[in-house]
Amino acid sequence: MAETLFRRLALIGIGLIGSSVARIARERGDIADELVVNARTQATLDRVQVLGLADRVEGDAARAVQGADGVMLCAPVGAFAGLAAAIAPHLAPGAIVTDVGSTKMSVIRDVGPALPEGVHFVPAHPVAGTEYSGPDAGFTTLFQGRWTLVTPPPGTEEAAIVRIEELWRRCGSMVERMEPAHHDRVLAIVSHLPHLLAFTICGTADDLEDESRQQVLKFAASGFRDFTRIAASDPVMWRDIFLNNREALLEMLARFTEDAQAMARAVRWGDAEYIEDKVERGRKIRRSLIELKQA
Repeated sequence: MAETLFRRLALIGIGLIGSSVARIARERGDIADELVVNARTQATLDRVQVLGLADRVEGDAARAVQGADGVMLCAPVGAFAGLAAAIAPHLAPGAIVTDVGSTKMSVIRDVGPALPEGVHFVPAHPVAGTEYSGPDAGFTTLFQGRWTLVTPPPGTEEAAIVRIEELWRRCGSMVERMEPAHHDRVLAIVSHLPHLLAFTICGTADDLEDESRQQVLKFAASGFRDFTRIAASDPVMWRDIFLNNREALLEMLARFTEDAQAMARAVRWGDAEYIEDKVERGRKIRRSLIELKQA
């Protein structure tokens, strides 16, 4: 078996991503010798123990990170500034702090300045997920064939980056390094905007008069059902993502709005060629995703 990556890995938060990492670490045995899990509520900590996801659970994040050479922030990104301030004085020299957040510039802004000298910071984002959350939601194959984007700030020690990259490879991910601001623009279009549209469309349906709303639910076609699956995602996590990737999300929303208005004009004036071209481009993107095994 390969050398264990961490003597003690502390997971701060235990939602879908954190609980999947914990399951993989328990199954493989070469990610951490000891796994410590921190969560906000005693009910979650109790559930973690029932599921056997940790060697030790801690309700206090500061206690959870003591003596850990690896710390992974798995809470919603809006909580990171407070968490970083709470754990910073208790981090071991040489420890690597990483995260799984869907925004990266805000994480670097909120976490980086709080960390003491000698502690390494390697932000990362596993681009994988479902609409479910909590410690029961995780599973060992979540990251198989999915990308994890590693976004280290300039000056990060290479050895620390390589360890985090190896952690994600052992979890089943393909790994790529990406500049943090570029990450946020890419994720704005491939993840954040689709979620914003899904929440909005479901809100529009919910605002219909009662009889129409019941018909929408009764006769929901696959397109609307796909939107409802996305819209079932954790509200706190997505609130934080939208607010912490505000600039990139609003830029992509503005571009989408212009394109939607152009499509509306084509429908209004019967521009069949324009409509057909847009549909064909959508089909082309779908084919490309299937070829890349990302569908």
